Parts: sequence; C-alpha cells; structure tokens
Amino acid sequence: MSKSIAQPFAEESTGEAPVRGFLHRATSPSGDFLVLAHGAGGNCNTPLLVALAERLAESGLNVLRCDLPYRQRRPTGPPSPSDAKHDQEGLRRAVTLMKKQFAGHAFLGGSSYGGRQASMLAAAEPALVEGLLLLSYPLHPPGRPAQLRTTHFPQLRIPCLFISGTRDAFGSIGELQAALKLILGKTKLAAIEGAAHGLWQKSNRDTLPDEISEQFHSFFF
Repeated sequence: MSKSIAQPFAEESTGEAPVRGFLHRATSPSGDFLVLAHGAGGNCNTPLLVALAERLAESGLNVLRCDLPYRQRRPTGPPSPSDAKHDQEGLRRAVTLMKKQFAGHAFLGGSSYGGRQASMLAAAEPALVEGLLLLSYPLHPPGRPAQLRTTHFPQLRIPCLFISGTRDAFGSIGELQAALKLILGKTKLAAIEGAAHGLWQKSNRDTLPDEISEQFHSFFF
C-alpha cells in the first residue's frame, strides 16, 4: 500500500478565517474527506494526528489536519475562552474549502479541545458535515466531574464516533457512556485500554492508528 504524502495547505483570504495545515490526499480515488484539529496544548503536527491522517489517507479518506486560528496566532500556550468562536469559524472555513475540492462525504473532528470545538460547530450547524470523529473528548476538567461540557449534546443530530482512553482524567468511560445518551444522533464509544488523555503511548504506538481507522470505517460506512 502506497503512503500518503502530506502537502502544505494554506488559505488566508482577507475577511475569512485563515486555514493552515497539511492535506493528505487519499492514495486511491475518493471524494470523502475529514478535517482534523488538534488539542489545546498542541498543533496539527501532533504525532498521533500525523500518523492517523496517513493511515486514513491510505484507507481512502482525504484528510486535512489543520492548526486552529488561536494556534496560528500563538505558537505555544493554551486557547482562551474568547478563542472558541474564532476556532469554530476556522473549522467551518476548512470544511468549506474541502467541499470545493472533494464531492464525497464530509467529516469533521479533532483531539480534545479541537474535537470539542468541532462538536459545538456541528451542533449549531447540523448540515455542515455528515459525522464527527472525537478523540479524547474533554468531558470535564480533571478532578471536576460536575463541570460537564455537554450543553450542546442534545443538539447533535449526526453520527458521532468517540475514541477515549480508559485512564483519561477528562472523563471516564462510564461518564462518557452516560453523556452520550444526550445525543440524538447515532453514537459509538470505542475505549482504548490503558490509555490516558493523549491516547497514543508506547504500548499501542504501532496499532492505534489502524484501530481508529477501522473504527471510523465500520461506524460511518
């Protein structure tokens, strides 16, 4: 199987949310695509996102892994609460640009903060994409289980695939299972045994991208 080569991608039209990242074109002809965003502490070059984008492209999916607007403005540091709206605008713009290139199924997702922003955008605009891939969804801050980030869940009406570690301090598997009952669309939670919030670790480094890719295709297709 040939390996996907990441191509730098940038679109910074005046008056539009800027989109910067890397596009992995499917190694076999495909119109389906996924826009994939990073977590609060990283960027689109986070090793798991790179490996996952390569694997998904090999499996027939075009993948744009992109830096959220806050990361484009600041190379380090976490986002602020005021960044959320701009980051969602960046994701919307990225999906719109991909739709101009690819005519197949449209998917959106991300890791932790990136996935949360993707889910909030999809809740507000249910026709934007056909499904969500949410890696390590940050259900609540560590040690504060009462501060749930689920207000928008009842507005989610599209299929949502959650991938979470069994040692994730941002939400246990049981807590996530309960929260998913709020979502009206089809859902699935795939648990990664022994994994913390970052998901990728020494014990699963060789298998996790394949596992997520298999979960993605079996759930959405």
